[in-house]
Amino acid sequence: MKKIAFHWQILISLVFAVIFGIYFPAQVKYISWMGDVFLRLLKMLIIPLVLSSLISGVTNIGGSRNLGRLGLKTMTYYIVTSIFAILTGLLLMNLFKPGVEAELNFTQTVDSGLAKDSLGDILLKVIPENIFLAFTDNAQLLSVILFSLLFGFFINQVENTHSQRLKDFFNSMFEVMMKLTLFIIRFTPFGILGLVATKVSQQSDLIALIQSMGMYMLVVILGLLIHAGITLPLLLKLVGKVNPLKHLKALQVPLITAFSTASSNATLPLTMEATEKNAGVSNKITSFTLPLGATVNMDGTALYECAAVIFISQVYGVELTFAQQLVVVITALLASIGAAGIPMAGLVMITIVLTAVGLPLEGVGLILAVDPLLDMFRTAVNVWSDSCGAVIIAKTEGEVLMV
Repeated sequence: MKKIAFHWQILISLVFAVIFGIYFPAQVKYISWMGDVFLRLLKMLIIPLVLSSLISGVTNIGGSRNLGRLGLKTMTYYIVTSIFAILTGLLLMNLFKPGVEAELNFTQTVDSGLAKDSLGDILLKVIPENIFLAFTDNAQLLSVILFSLLFGFFINQVENTHSQRLKDFFNSMFEVMMKLTLFIIRFTPFGILGLVATKVSQQSDLIALIQSMGMYMLVVILGLLIHAGITLPLLLKLVGKVNPLKHLKALQVPLITAFSTASSNATLPLTMEATEKNAGVSNKITSFTLPLGATVNMDGTALYECAAVIFISQVYGVELTFAQQLVVVITALLASIGAAGIPMAGLVMITIVLTAVGLPLEGVGLILAVDPLLDMFRTAVNVWSDSCGAVIIAKTEGEVLMV
């Protein structure tokens, strides 16, 4: 009997999970543990994988001139695509105005404690007081990234004997982490089954929710689809000279996983493996761009934050001026960079944008009920953008790809 292709295994698992969650919600508890175990396994990989991949990638890039060129290209791509995403969300929300006629009969509260820090405080916390404490907390991934970039850079500054030993060590560590990642990837269908079935079973009033918030959800999803289906493919085609459909096929496993887990950090191991093995991007590029992108490049989150703030202003009857909307664009960009690659992190960061334009933080409660579903869409867009960036940068570096 012919073995079922891996992406079909995942799709079958996804469909079965939705059916199981709708018709057997009481029995979901018997399979939910599979999702919990799978997420814990992926999170187990994050810190050692980011540490080894970034240090390995930076040391393999070579001197400061190469690193500076690659870093400039990477950050330029992140900023440009995030701005495109934010402007798409802004345009659609002003065009359709879903908050003007929304009938919302519920409000909820959200813990905004994580977002009480100023932007300066958030940037300052990127510098760890104790790097070993940062290694034990996935929420401090930016600190680990900063340390890894610096450590990898200065490995190339010491004498050859020490430099080569450290390069060999971190290259070997990275190879081991990728082998471990490939092993855990095999259990993706089971993880998705547990995760999706649990999420579906928790939405007891799904129909009523969609009716009351339907227009808002449709506009946000439309914006994400435009960015993922038009803007990014155009960049792939025009800048990277890459076939978008072939690249989509190469990334189907991490994209489905990102949609199911709503975590770009948890999906990072799968994204790196698919981008390197299926798309043909070199280890040098994937090791540098993807770990950085999983934390910094949040196109879907940036679009969502802008759209959500405009929606909340419409619900409250507050007409934002052009200057205020410009503040929303800039703040959404900075907040998306600071958002962690974990489920619902973008929801917390919205409070920063609301504060910047003087809207009440309680407005977050209006969108809380539908955030888990939208979180799945925007996370998939985040991962898709990261992979597109890796491919485009690889092509500009003269690499020959498989897509």
